[in-house]
Amino acid sequence: MLYIPHQIPDDISAETMLRLFPGEYQLAFRGTHNRGVYFDMSGFEAHEEKMTLSVARSSLYNALPEYMFHPIDRFDNIPEKDKEERFREEIEKQEREKERARKFFAPFDELLLNLRADVQEIIEKHTAGNKVLIDILCDRLTPQQQSNKLICQVLPFIPHCKIIRGNRLLLTLMLRKILMKEGLVVEICEAPILNTDAEPSYSDGLNGDLGDSYLGNAYMEDIVTYKITYWPEEESQDDFFGYLDALAEFRLFVQDYFLSIEHTLVFEVVTDGPPLRLSDDVILNYLGYNANI
Repeated sequence: MLYIPHQIPDDISAETMLRLFPGEYQLAFRGTHNRGVYFDMSGFEAHEEKMTLSVARSSLYNALPEYMFHPIDRFDNIPEKDKEERFREEIEKQEREKERARKFFAPFDELLLNLRADVQEIIEKHTAGNKVLIDILCDRLTPQQQSNKLICQVLPFIPHCKIIRGNRLLLTLMLRKILMKEGLVVEICEAPILNTDAEPSYSDGLNGDLGDSYLGNAYMEDIVTYKITYWPEEESQDDFFGYLDALAEFRLFVQDYFLSIEHTLVFEVVTDGPPLRLSDDVILNYLGYNANI
């Protein structure tokens, strides 16, 4: 059953109509030379599971020279006797020729329209959802980041990182959607963080400032921390340690794009489930025997 709405938007294109209502159809070209403003879709009709699209466009017939279909001197040699009647006959003959020519080119017109619809769909796949902007902003992702499922889910938020950055509410809503945790909460606090320097620097000259020298390559510092208490879903626990590695990489990615350089993001992966009990007075555990462990 072909469903057609009673009214279509004025600015919809024929290609979009074909994608919304696929099936058999035929085209009716109404031309672009009409008084007033004409939109692309000038109308449609449904007849026995088939749709007729009336488009304000020209057919291939209109683009080709007139003499390919009609004699160019049709009205030049009409005798004065019965001129009006002969003129009307020639007009009717020309209209029949036009109808035959349009029917001849109808399959080619439909083919070109289908090709334009396919091209439009391909273009939209690359442009919908800010994909072009995402590809520009994230053009230097490493292969490991590109294969990280959590990072792939956060990419649609990248064009809005200016608005989300540092906003605890928006950051919480974004992480809830990605981590699939409705009750997830982001807490902001100042916490001591152990900072390590893989390549510590020190003064290597005489009369250097003692304040620039450190004993070792690690030090503690109070840093504004976005703390998230989180436990992955059961389907993520099949490869638990692999998931933790992906979560650690995801943490650094979110910190780079959505937090200030002075702030840090911390995931506390803990469960609120009951602890494992071997034996107690509250929950009695048995090994299938009449014996308490």
